[in-house]
Amino acid sequence: MEWQREWKPLALMVVVFLAVYHLPVGIPRFDNAIQEALELVRWYAREHVLLCLIPAFFIAGAIAVFVSQASVLKYLGAGANKVLAYGVASVSGTVLAVCSCTVLPLFAGIYRMGAGLGPAAAFLYAGPAINVLAIVLTARVLGAEMGIARAVAAIAFSIVIGLAMHWIFRKEEQEKQLAQAAQPQVESSRPLWQNALFFGAMIGILVFANWGGGEGGGFWSLVAAYRWWLTSLLALLLGIMLMFWFGLPKGQVLLAGAPALVLALVFPSQPTLAFIAGFIGLSLLLGRREDENGTWFKESWDFAKQILPLLLLGVLVAGLLLGRPGQEGLIPSEWVSRAVGDNSLGANFFASLVGAFMYFATLTEIPILQGLIGNGMHKGPALALLLAGPALSLPNMLVIRSLIGTLKTVIFIALVVVMATISGLLYGALF
Repeated sequence: MEWQREWKPLALMVVVFLAVYHLPVGIPRFDNAIQEALELVRWYAREHVLLCLIPAFFIAGAIAVFVSQASVLKYLGAGANKVLAYGVASVSGTVLAVCSCTVLPLFAGIYRMGAGLGPAAAFLYAGPAINVLAIVLTARVLGAEMGIARAVAAIAFSIVIGLAMHWIFRKEEQEKQLAQAAQPQVESSRPLWQNALFFGAMIGILVFANWGGGEGGGFWSLVAAYRWWLTSLLALLLGIMLMFWFGLPKGQVLLAGAPALVLALVFPSQPTLAFIAGFIGLSLLLGRREDENGTWFKESWDFAKQILPLLLLGVLVAGLLLGRPGQEGLIPSEWVSRAVGDNSLGANFFASLVGAFMYFATLTEIPILQGLIGNGMHKGPALALLLAGPALSLPNMLVIRSLIGTLKTVIFIALVVVMATISGLLYGALF
C-alpha cells in the first residue's frame, strides 16, 4: 500500500469516526439544535422549494434557452456599457421579491449566458437586498431613517460590489470579453416584446405566489389578499403564450393545466396544491419534447440538480448552528444580543458576519431585528445585519462557490461583510 497516497482518506475516516464517537447526544442544547436543523429544513422544503425555487428554476432554464446571448452581452456582458449594466442589475430587486436562495438560479442563468462578473455580482446582491416591500416595511416598523438608509445603502452596495468584483478579476473579464466578441451571436426567434411578456408572467407568478406584507396596510394588504388570483391570471396568460407563441399543442396545454384548475376549485383554501399541480403538468408537457421547449425543461432540471442539494445541506447546517427565527441552535442567542449592544467596530462586524451566515426568508429579517433592537441591539449593527443578512446565507454561499469558484465567492462575501460593517458604523454614529 502506498501510504503517501492513502493517508488523507485514512485521516478523514479517523476524524469522522472520532466526531461520531463523541457526539454529545443527550445534552439538551445539542438535541435541541438537531431538532431545530430538521425543523428549519422541513419548513424550507414546504415554504420555499415549492413556491420559490421551482418557479426560479424554470425562469433560469428559460433564460438559458429563450434569451439570446446577444441580448445578455449587450446589457450585462463584460464589455457592456457600465452605466446600463450596473443600472439594470442594481434595481433588479425592486421587481424580484426573493430571498438569498431563490435568486441563485436566476444568477446562474444570466452568468452562464455570458453576463460579466461585475453586473452578475451586482444582480446577485441586489436581487434579495433591494425589495420594495421590504424597504417599506422596514421604514414602517423600524423607522423611516432605517428604511431610507437600507434602500440607499443597498443600491450603492450592489454597484460598488459589482465594480469591485470586475476590477479584482479584470484580467479574466478582459479575456472573457475577447472570447465573447469572437463568438457568432444568434438572435432570439421571437420578438423582444413577446419574450418580455413571457418572462414578466413567470416572474409575476414567482413574486405573487410568495407575496407577504399584508400587515403593511393599504395597497400591500390588497395585493396580499388577491395574490393567488393574480398568480392564477398570470398562469393562464402563460398557458396562452405557450400555445400561440411557443408552438405547444393546445390540447396538451389544456390537459396539463386541468388538474391545477380542478384542485383550485375543490380546495380553494389550499392554493399550494394547485400551484404544485400546475408545475407538474408543465414539467410533463415539456419533458417529452425534443424542440426548444424540451431544452427549456432540461436546462431547468440541470439547475435544480446543481443547486437544490447544496441549498438543503446549507439550510440544515444553518439550522443546526443558529436555529430558526426566534429559536436557538448550538450558538446561544444571548451571545448575539450581548455582542451588538453598542456601535463599536466589533459589534458591527459581528452583526454583519452573523447576518451573512444566517438564513432569512423574505421579510423575516424585519420582525427579528425588531426583537433584537427591543433587547438592546444598537441601530448601527441593526443596519449592518439588514445589509448583509438578506443578501447572503450559508446555503447561498455553498451554491455561489459551485457556480463561480472559491476565490470569487470569498471575495464577494468579504465585500458584503466589510461594506455592511462600515455602513453600520456610519449610520450608528449619525443616529
